[in-house]
Amino acid sequence: MSSEQRGVTVWFTGLSGAGKTTINDELTKRLRDRGVNLEVLDGDIVRTNLTKGLGFSKEDRDENVRRIGFVSNLLTRNGVIVLVAAISPYRAIREEVRDRIGDFVEVYVSTPVEVCEERDVKGLYAKARSGEIKQFTGISDPYEAPKNPEVNCETHKESLDESVNKVIGKLEEMGYLPTAVVA
Repeated sequence: MSSEQRGVTVWFTGLSGAGKTTINDELTKRLRDRGVNLEVLDGDIVRTNLTKGLGFSKEDRDENVRRIGFVSNLLTRNGVIVLVAAISPYRAIREEVRDRIGDFVEVYVSTPVEVCEERDVKGLYAKARSGEIKQFTGISDPYEAPKNPEVNCETHKESLDESVNKVIGKLEEMGYLPTAVVA
């Protein structure tokens, strides 16, 4: 891709098991096929490397999102498309990060909690319901859905392809990606 690429942070938010990482992984493949300069910040990986030591209190969750936002801002302003997949349950901190970065596309993966529980391969929802895991988003801790996300992916109603195409379409529409030429 040319050096004229505009940086943007694409922030996937939603419950655990909603499909954030799945959409993000497929989007990453498609953007790399187009030669896009991008970086992926997955919430689980970031917690292991950048925000180790933070717990799951509201303050720690906000600090986790702030740190991801800080790195995203650095990359975005240097022409990188940043793909973030993080539960980021609180609306106010997502808005704070949006305001700081500016070039920001919020993707709400709006899958109902019942569907997320059915998909839960790690058994986290069962542990949360039994009280084994405290402060679990969507069960014992709140999730504040975005009011006006740029993209809403309903993974319980649409295919992976449809969700990814929605995100790509929005990035093209907003001028962050050139429109793909279909041969």
